[in-house]
Amino acid sequence: MPNLTIIVGSTRPGRASAAVAQWFTERAKQHGGFDVTVADLAEIGLPLLDEPNHPRLGQYTREHTREWSAIADAADAFVIVTPEYNAGYPAALKNALDYLHREWQGKPVGFVSYGGNSGGARSVQQLKQVVAQLRMLPVNDDVSIQRFTQFLDSDGTFQPNAITEQAAGTMLDELAQTETALRSGTQVAV
Repeated sequence: MPNLTIIVGSTRPGRASAAVAQWFTERAKQHGGFDVTVADLAEIGLPLLDEPNHPRLGQYTREHTREWSAIADAADAFVIVTPEYNAGYPAALKNALDYLHREWQGKPVGFVSYGGNSGGARSVQQLKQVVAQLRMLPVNDDVSIQRFTQFLDSDGTFQPNAITEQAAGTMLDELAQTETALRSGTQVAV
């Protein structure tokens, strides 16, 4: 089975990304189309980009970059879990994307976003521009969780509603179909 790596995009203490990512990780495992791994940027702890060479050269000098490269390289598809901070996405996520180049290319990516009224939609729109430049293929269907705090129970566990569950299934189906098409060289319908 293809490997789906879920990138937890927030590193802020007290973040909801961990709870949303935990729910989505279980949902992705239930889907059955992928082997699922999680790359939590808070645990990975990348410093601000500190490589002397352009990422497209792949001449990494730092051990943390080589480890991050191995994680991304092993993935066949990605899902990025991101909040919306001030109508954008977290700086740690942009930093993590900027560290690498070749490892992202030709791989599909989906998004699980959360926020207030917009549900993180503005952060995803910005991220789609970035991942397209990295030659990733963003799928059309996203999971956007509006007013997400209403879905956190008293212990901080994310409890999605039926609409969110359905959106996750739809996105996972599209991600699996896109990954299969890309791997087999079949043209991907947009």
